[in-house]
Amino acid sequence: MPVYVHLEAILKERGMTLTELSERLGLTMANLSILKTGKAKAIRFSTLDALCRELKCQPGDLLAYGDED
Repeated sequence: MPVYVHLEAILKERGMTLTELSERLGLTMANLSILKTGKAKAIRFSTLDALCRELKCQPGDLLAYGDED
């Protein structure tokens, strides 16, 4: 599927760990790890909303469509 999640890059830019994000959002490490590694098949809008609020970004900053080089 050519939808890519840029969670790892955004976390790095923010100087935040996946553990810290998990604690702030109340989401499991397993679910965030699936997003981070690009293995997710779907994402709930409520999760996307929480990520964008916490990371102070737009959905388009987290998600991309197309070929990744």
